[in-house]
Amino acid sequence: MNLGPQAAQALAAKLAAEFEGNGVEMILAVPFVDLAVVGNAIKGNAAIALAAQNLHAAESGAYTGEISAAMLVECGCSHVLVGHSERRQYFGEDNALLLLKLRQALKHGLAPIYCFGETLAEREEGRTFEVVKAQLEEAAFLLEEAEFARLLLAYEPVWAIGTGKTASPEQAQEVHAYVRAQIAARFGAGSAAAMPILYGGSVGAANAATLFACADIDGGLVGGASLKSEDFLAIAAGFGS
Repeated sequence: MNLGPQAAQALAAKLAAEFEGNGVEMILAVPFVDLAVVGNAIKGNAAIALAAQNLHAAESGAYTGEISAAMLVECGCSHVLVGHSERRQYFGEDNALLLLKLRQALKHGLAPIYCFGETLAEREEGRTFEVVKAQLEEAAFLLEEAEFARLLLAYEPVWAIGTGKTASPEQAQEVHAYVRAQIAARFGAGSAAAMPILYGGSVGAANAATLFACADIDGGLVGGASLKSEDFLAIAAGFGS
């Protein structure tokens, strides 16, 4: 919940002017009120896509204040976040609801970025793999294989977001490798190899290249560092390296 339309348009325009892609895709997930201006700002750059931060599970109806998948498509979105840790934590979104959101997004041609990850308490209890497996099995893994193939996955260790604690590249890689193995067990080795798995735990310019060098980390889900163009571009350059 940062940046109104004026500031978002300025940031997006700067990114669109300076980001050259070079095999790296950038997806901007912005607040609903910014979708139109950001979409217009990035139109000339094919390496940048537009995403929303959330959607409602229903097709339409009396859900005042909510946004449907069809509305997002009309605004120019190609992607949408589903299950972000803050949606789970602050708004009580569970795996059953997130499965409905995944299906609604896919129905309208949106590529969901499905987020999952454990809290600090869950990690300290040694439950990381248990929690991650449940978040996958109770939502994303209930899709048909062809539907699942349209997703991007994003591992968010909640304990490493804004807590002062940082996940090491080794810790991140361990979970990413586990997730890829679970995908292989559910959908086969081909699906596992093809699935982009992003890392979202305090990714910044200083640690991006090291994280992205890990074998099973295919990109980043960037939070606060995305609000400054120079930081965000440096992160993208770290991935490209």
